[in-house]
Amino acid sequence: MSRYEEIAEALRRAILSGAYPVGAQLPSESDLASRWSASRGTVRQAVALLASEGLVGSRQGARRIVLRQERRHSFAELNSFAQWAQGVGHRVTSTFVSRTRRPATADEAARLALDPGTEVLYVVRLRHLDGEPAMVERTAYADWVAAAVEALPDDCVSVMDSLAEQAGVVAHYGEHLIDALAAGAEDARLLQIRRGGPLLRQRHISSTRTGRPIEWTDDRYRAGSVTFSVTNSAAVTPLERHAGETLPPRQGDASRS
Repeated sequence: MSRYEEIAEALRRAILSGAYPVGAQLPSESDLASRWSASRGTVRQAVALLASEGLVGSRQGARRIVLRQERRHSFAELNSFAQWAQGVGHRVTSTFVSRTRRPATADEAARLALDPGTEVLYVVRLRHLDGEPAMVERTAYADWVAAAVEALPDDCVSVMDSLAEQAGVVAHYGEHLIDALAAGAEDARLLQIRRGGPLLRQRHISSTRTGRPIEWTDDRYRAGSVTFSVTNSAAVTPLERHAGETLPPRQGDASRS
């Protein structure tokens, strides 16, 4: 763990424990730097990480304000489920339910940029947070990483971390689609909920630095197990709109709301 991550972890635990209540200001960068014998740049990185998680305000040039004490999974950084869970203090375990080689479906082939019918590794995993079932993960791995995933132990906590460490395969880009659906029979059995109960679904594709797809995943979360966070700021929005401004209609549009 890097120095800034160590500082971020200490501040995160302090916020989650209530040492810094919602609305409170964090100490100044100079005070934090002195406390941890670190440079202000390192402290700035640590606080920026907390801002990306939505724990503190992201305003520059002022002391950061604590915004919340919930544990949320932010999409501001490309973190795996295990990286997020461990980073906010959860105990995470995982179990492979099945690993099967089969031809890619039309959707999988399109998502993974494969020829139709190319063999993929289809994996079902059950993820636990603090001993409770939290998520069922169904993933199609591209043919070129299938053997590396097959070689992992049944209780592998993080496939992506293992691929990076053992095969040099690192995810640099991710796209996420979020919706809700009712639990089917298998989801209900694995997550220990009633059939038809609500699930939060996150589908995502992960790619290498060169844009080569690695995995296409369908993650189904038990209700209440995690809250996803997306933080926006007008300060970094490329298109700003102000009161009284209107945008001209696009060619061919009858009207815009």
